Amino acid sequence: MAPSPPLPQRIQPRDLQQRLERGEEIQLVDVREDEELALARLPLPVLHLPLSRSQEWLEAVESRIQRDLPVVVLCHAGVRSWHFACWLMQTHGYADVWNLQGGIEAWSVEVDPSVPRY
Repeated sequence: MAPSPPLPQRIQPRDLQQRLERGEEIQLVDVREDEELALARLPLPVLHLPLSRSQEWLEAVESRIQRDLPVVVLCHAGVRSWHFACWLMQTHGYADVWNLQGGIEAWSVEVDPSVPRY
């Protein structure tokens, strides 16, 4: 039997908030579309890689996402980010990849209600 492919870890919004407040250096990658980002964004530095425009950033993904830092991927509800995180690990060999459970929607509800919901 072949070994199972690596899968990202899941992180809850409050756990991510606590890690960020402790000063942990974490790369945040948002895979939502431009329109979604315009509606609601985290008040943090985030690398925006919209999935529909992957042809624009695909070849440079390894130069844009550092391997030596944890990566947390987010989207609206956590589904697209899960797929991207799996792809990042399985295709590009990143090891420390997390998916924000519930996405920015959960962040708005559980951590920061000033981030608009849509």
